Amino acid sequence: MTTDFSFSIRTTRFDEDYVPSSGSRITTNFANLARGEHRRENLRRALRMIDERANELAGGGDRYAVELDIVSADLHLAAGAEPADGGEGLPLIEMLDVRILDRETGERLPGITGNNFSSYVRDHDFSVRLPAHQQATGDAGSGGGVPEDFGVLHGRLFRRFISSDAYRERFAGPPVVCISVSTSRTYRRIGAPHPVLGDEYEADGSSLTDLYFARMGLQVRCFKPRGAVAPLAFYFEGDLLADHSDLALIGTIATMETFQRIYRPEIYNARESAGEVYRPSLGSTDHADTGIVYDREERSRLGVTQGRFIQERLIAPHQEHLEQWLAEEVVR
Repeated sequence: MTTDFSFSIRTTRFDEDYVPSSGSRITTNFANLARGEHRRENLRRALRMIDERANELAGGGDRYAVELDIVSADLHLAAGAEPADGGEGLPLIEMLDVRILDRETGERLPGITGNNFSSYVRDHDFSVRLPAHQQATGDAGSGGGVPEDFGVLHGRLFRRFISSDAYRERFAGPPVVCISVSTSRTYRRIGAPHPVLGDEYEADGSSLTDLYFARMGLQVRCFKPRGAVAPLAFYFEGDLLADHSDLALIGTIATMETFQRIYRPEIYNARESAGEVYRPSLGSTDHADTGIVYDREERSRLGVTQGRFIQERLIAPHQEHLEQWLAEEVVR
């Protein structure tokens, strides 16, 4: 193969002392909380919310504590004889790894890897490439105008990462990503509720995010856990219900619902719960304030900055090698 990839993984504990590293994506949920004069209080309050939600889902009390590690994956790309990254890894993906501490027994139980999912290449696709394509084709704002190969490179890099020795040596199963439902779709409640995941909702069609995650080999199901006001979207491979323990699912719900309550309070901290038919909206004003400061406009600007960074460091200078690699992967 003309182009060879390898990966390295760094982990950082996400706690009230967390400070983003120079190589961390600054648009991630966790990095946003750890900036500014109120950073420690932001972190402390968010972590408390996670623990309280986990114990609520587990039946009450304060038996469990959720422990989080940030998983940072760097890409090492050798094109021909010379390392394309100058010998240093290019930041590619950041996720969260969850463990649950049982305070009664002192045992640390494995949770789910994935949860939050941040990617420089995805920043490029959504914040740089897609707007440029839609502007050029006159489809901006129409919901269409998506390049035919949109998400293909990102999906192949993701699949290569989770099949790599670096990933498999540290994590037992593939990631499960848990994010907000789409504001472009309408959801309808279906079936009987799951004991932990709660009511399942089905969308009236696939969103662009659904299609993007499908390129990564992940399918989607949406559930509104007990006590939640809106469904969450779970992206996974395999069997979401059978492959994970109830406690592992609780760790993911508590973590990601807390982040969404902070970053999308219009949906996840709304005063009215989703009914049988539900259309999420960021324009709703009937929601509670978590008291944790978040600048959504700043995050959008940073997404563009980081998308351009990976374009300049990976996509533009190594486009020929990447295209050849993609062609070889299709032949296989």
